[in-house]
Amino acid sequence: MNEDRFDVIIGGGSFVGLALALGLAKSAPGLFRIAIVERMPAATAKEGRFDGRSVALIPAVQYMLEALGIWERVASDAQPVETIDITDSELEMPVRSALLNFDGEGNTDGPLAFIMENALLRRALYEAADTLGDVQIISPASIQGIALDESGAKATLDNGRTLDARLLVAADGRQSALRKMAGFKIIEWKSGQAAITGTIAHDYPHHGRAVQHFLPSGPFAILPMTGNRSSIVWTERETEARRIMALGEVQQIEEIEKRMGYDLGKLSIAGKLAFYPLAMTLARSFVKPRIALAGDAAHGLHWIAGQGLNHGLKDAAALTEVLTDAARLGLDPGDVSILQRYERWRRFDSASSAMTAAALNRMFANDIMPLRMMRQFGLGVVNRLPVLKGFLKQEAAGLTGELPKLLRGELA
Repeated sequence: MNEDRFDVIIGGGSFVGLALALGLAKSAPGLFRIAIVERMPAATAKEGRFDGRSVALIPAVQYMLEALGIWERVASDAQPVETIDITDSELEMPVRSALLNFDGEGNTDGPLAFIMENALLRRALYEAADTLGDVQIISPASIQGIALDESGAKATLDNGRTLDARLLVAADGRQSALRKMAGFKIIEWKSGQAAITGTIAHDYPHHGRAVQHFLPSGPFAILPMTGNRSSIVWTERETEARRIMALGEVQQIEEIEKRMGYDLGKLSIAGKLAFYPLAMTLARSFVKPRIALAGDAAHGLHWIAGQGLNHGLKDAAALTEVLTDAARLGLDPGDVSILQRYERWRRFDSASSAMTAAALNRMFANDIMPLRMMRQFGLGVVNRLPVLKGFLKQEAAGLTGELPKLLRGELA
């Protein structure tokens, strides 16, 4: 066997790339030889050290992780979200009443989501992929050049090694180098906002309650984590976000208390806060002959959608099924006619989520009184319509539409 010859090369060994490799290897043992090229050293990925960041997983993704044998590794570290309260108010309001509430009862049949440290999920995915004979993780390494033609794809690594495959998958993030090398065009929307993220420790239990405060400067989300901890995702105008990031920890806590309130007792920052300018990107196409985009390389969504990682894992589930179906028929997985099925499956969903996120951000990130009154009235109406609330819960859980088998808890 040629050690540098593969069926699929995945550029990027984070959540999406690892999930895709696991999906292919477990759904079709022996049909795919897979290489994952990842910058992060193996020791760092396996360490799973807490870095203050967390991920939110919807129920459909939980089913996918169960099918891949990952959920049992991380379930004890995943905090169920039992209720979500949505408010719309000025920053100075001492009490922010929930205008819209979702709970875990009804047709989602369980928690609304799960929150966990991202390093723990990455570690579990990495360790599982590392045990599979069909998967080779090449790290630390990066792809410096690619060549795509009718015969296949070539990837030249930074150590001079050249890999050959029938298909190259770009799962290397929002600033994807592989996307640029392959000549994909993107559409980009800059918001002028930035997100501040981090983990907050507090005295009192959160009881699995998540809160989305819509404030004039942008949304402030409080997401429950295991123990007396919550993850915050805090949107501000970029200039204000930079000012807050430059403050000392005591002053940062004071700013957080203004938005988070005092229901959870004394607050402290666990780890450190992180800063991300917010923009949305969407590739004009997701596939070309011999290459497919997945995850943030295909679509970088504004965080307000709350679905960035989940959309990436949906990509992995859909691409797993498309490639597995083709391989079982003896078809070439790098053929663009095969890959277009994946693009049709995923691009509309990604584009509609991007447009919805942009509309919600524009609608809520202002303090115009008539518009606020209309928003509050609308949220109140939705809250009194159980059928509509049930549909919105199903949609947010990722359980509507044509689902790939992995998102239904089945191997492809």
